[in-house]
Amino acid sequence: MLLSRFRRNKKSEEDNNKNNNNKKETSKNRQESEDETKEGLFKKLNKFLEKRDYMGAISLLEHKIKKNEKINSKNNEELMNLKLWLGYCHFHAANYRNAKNIYEQMLGDKHCPNEVYLYLGCSFFFLGLYENAKKVAEKASKCPLQTRLLFHVAHKINDKKSLVSHHGQLKDTTEDQLCLASVHYLRSHYQQAIDIYKKVLAKNKNFLAINVYMALCYYKLDYYDISMEMLQIYLDKFSDSPIAVNLKACNQYRLYNSKAAENELKALKSMSTSELNFAKDIILHNTVVFRNGDGALQLLPTLVDIVPEARLNLAIYHLKKNDTDAAFVLMKNIEPQSTYEYLLKAITFCIKGIEENSQDLLNAAAGFFKIVGESPAECDTIIGRQSMASAHFLRKQFDEVLVYLDSIRTFFSNDEIFNFNYGQTQLMLDNFVEAEKILKQINGHQTTSTLIYCLCLARAQIANGNGKEAWGVYQKEKHIPNSQMILRLIANDCYRLEDYLIAAKAFDEMEKRENRINNQQNYNYSKPKCAACIGVVKMFTADKCSLDELREAMRILERDKSSEAREAIKTINKWAMEVNVYF
Repeated sequence: MLLSRFRRNKKSEEDNNKNNNNKKETSKNRQESEDETKEGLFKKLNKFLEKRDYMGAISLLEHKIKKNEKINSKNNEELMNLKLWLGYCHFHAANYRNAKNIYEQMLGDKHCPNEVYLYLGCSFFFLGLYENAKKVAEKASKCPLQTRLLFHVAHKINDKKSLVSHHGQLKDTTEDQLCLASVHYLRSHYQQAIDIYKKVLAKNKNFLAINVYMALCYYKLDYYDISMEMLQIYLDKFSDSPIAVNLKACNQYRLYNSKAAENELKALKSMSTSELNFAKDIILHNTVVFRNGDGALQLLPTLVDIVPEARLNLAIYHLKKNDTDAAFVLMKNIEPQSTYEYLLKAITFCIKGIEENSQDLLNAAAGFFKIVGESPAECDTIIGRQSMASAHFLRKQFDEVLVYLDSIRTFFSNDEIFNFNYGQTQLMLDNFVEAEKILKQINGHQTTSTLIYCLCLARAQIANGNGKEAWGVYQKEKHIPNSQMILRLIANDCYRLEDYLIAAKAFDEMEKRENRINNQQNYNYSKPKCAACIGVVKMFTADKCSLDELREAMRILERDKSSEAREAIKTINKWAMEVNVYF
């Protein structure tokens, strides 16, 4: 009887077999259902990715991950796969910080794939955290992606040894060659980048985006028409590409005007946030540029470490607003790579050097100008020759300056800034007639009302015997800051060249002005005034000035109450009586 309790009943056995079969069938159906769910998920995901709707893809993945974490937390492999896709979508939507957070969380799991170190490194790279990118990338297994990432990092941190090392590890694969072309572009080696892109495109005709990369290179080389042609190949297929539309706007800005450029960007307003997210920073940056700096202080500082040109355009904005200190802070630690960067750094250092009377800064500026002027790409261009002229000007080598300016003068016959520089150069070489002629051609009040212009023109006029015109320069611009320097130049130069009446008037005006400003009679120019007035008497006796001019000199002396003036008047009156001259 006891044994009978353990003996299987035939019916019971049949029921058990049936139950087992049902369980197997249920398990099989559940697996098939899960497989169908996975297949459906990735079909939906692919649709989002094909449309570049990364926000839609992110919402789908986040919902699935939450569901999996609740229902099937043990299926670690599936969860990892979903998180990899989520990180991918955030990265391609330019949400680099979110991608970084996802990869860091994944690395806390011991089952995390090793390549996640590289994905985290890429996120750090696009966040501008290059040392972090290097550190985590080196933890990954050696592979082509690691080489490419470390190659880019080496360029960003200016590690020349590492750059050369990883350059040598690049293979003749499409990915590696595109990486090399990218670094060539970043190092301003645009023609080398174009050569690589042409080779890759010849083997891969369907890689239409390479036309955009080449268009970028041609844009940087100032070949805007060619850039537009290359760009149109891509736009014919993908007319809604934010990057391509933005580049087209930049070409329009260079070829035509800012209004044409802004009209191109209007096409982007109809695009979704997801589509624009990747390019939003560069588009916002360029909108500020197209609007001549409107909104620069609100936007550009936030983009300085994101859009390379933002730092440069913010520096230009500060220079235009005469905030040299702010521009200098932005430019002082930049390692220039392009002609544009060298020139902007040179200009900033030059202005700062003049303001602080720093020869070190001026020498540094001259050095930057010289690099541009001697570079193979610019040595025979107008920009190159202007740069060499600037370098020699700062080093006071004016004969060399004239050589370079003469070589391009025909291109700038009506350019006031060029004529101003040309006139100054002629003045420094004592070519006073030519200097006065050139300086008088300048009509723009923004230039003619500057102190340096007034000083240059006055000196040239005095040297050419036109002291009265120099006095007229002071009378017209005496309201400008530091205009007493014009008076001092007129007084000293006229006295030296025996134009004594103008010298006397200048000394008299200097005394009045300084006593008026300081509200006291401490400034005494009696001695130089007396000397100048006696000089007028001397010129009168030599028939080199008129009686009216002599009378004007005497009136200047009579207004002076000093003992020197009284003694001079007494002596001159005695002489006048002897020669029958009546004042």
